[in-house]
Amino acid sequence: MAGREQPLTGIVVVDLGQIYNGPYATLLMALAGARVIKVEPPQGEHLRGRARVEGAGAPLVLLNSNKLGVTLNLKAEGGRELLLELVQRADVVVENFRPGVMERLGVGEPTLHEANPRLIYASGSGFGSTGPYRDYPAMDLTVQAIAGVMSTTGYPDQPPVKAGPAVCDFMGGIHLYAAVATALFERERTGRGSTVEASMFESIYPALMSSLGLLLGGGAPEGAPLRTGNRHNGLAEAPYNVYPTSDGYLTIICVGDHHWRELAAAMGRPELGDDERYATRRSRVERMDEIDALVEGWTSDRLKEELFAGLRERGVPCAPVRELDEVAADPHLHERGLLTEIDHPDTGPIPGLNSPLRFAGVERAELRPAPGLGEHNDHVYGELLGLDADRRSELAAQGVI
Repeated sequence: MAGREQPLTGIVVVDLGQIYNGPYATLLMALAGARVIKVEPPQGEHLRGRARVEGAGAPLVLLNSNKLGVTLNLKAEGGRELLLELVQRADVVVENFRPGVMERLGVGEPTLHEANPRLIYASGSGFGSTGPYRDYPAMDLTVQAIAGVMSTTGYPDQPPVKAGPAVCDFMGGIHLYAAVATALFERERTGRGSTVEASMFESIYPALMSSLGLLLGGGAPEGAPLRTGNRHNGLAEAPYNVYPTSDGYLTIICVGDHHWRELAAAMGRPELGDDERYATRRSRVERMDEIDALVEGWTSDRLKEELFAGLRERGVPCAPVRELDEVAADPHLHERGLLTEIDHPDTGPIPGLNSPLRFAGVERAELRPAPGLGEHNDHVYGELLGLDADRRSELAAQGVI
């Protein structure tokens, strides 16, 4: 199996994505071997404006590696004509505009499929192309709010809190990638293109499973809060928390009763493992405060790495709470190749992001820096579309590219 081509080799993707949602889906495609052409308006996509310094910031650099970059003004007739020429040579178009934007520009799904019936048209949005929320403004924060993520994050006696990561944007992007891959598989059998979509709202809902278990499963304590701090969102596991150490914090979770017995032994209290008050998951859940007090009393004057090593040997699920700079330098992520240093002209050396997807026998994609604004205009419009230098100069002067 060694030496196989990357699975999406030969697939051409026109990437109209912006910020996180669409660009992450197309990054996964690029790192699986697709030829991705990132199309930006002449002033650049929204994410370029977030850089704290001149040029592209880290998020844009990380999400657009291994893509070709062109500029194209879709508000100009010439820009729409060029897009149709690109689409005729493409397998996939990805966009994550608000529903209706592509149609208003005159390049909606029916128009693109008329130009290329084999095209996979992929749309990422906040709420989908139908339904009462279709036209609601959607950013990660607003979807976290309306989808229940914020109501389940934080402590019960404090206001709702957003999740730190942009979970809705990226869950939407992952599902959009899955939809495209599925549609490409279908096209192999039928020869026909199709339209696929993935909404952030629908993509994040399954991640609420633990909280839904508390809400819908029955048997929850009366008045149980949906915001549970660092405890299990379904209040169905104990211990399950973040515990203080002498130099930081450690997470500990006992999924099975054997985990609890091993933890009790590590704490020097083996008798607690068989104590009827704590021996079963149900009995521990009924005494969460007692369990947390016992564990915290043991961890609070010990070093987190020593605790981590000792509990790991006993098979107890645990991990130290680490700072973001530690994670960006993580030896595991670097050894496995998810993070590989690249030197981008706008950011300098930076841990580049590779794909979490692995394909046996396929070499991981070598990261290429994200393109500068319009960096590959001559290559794409010249070599791919066959426009000569004079025509390209004319289009640039007209503000089309």
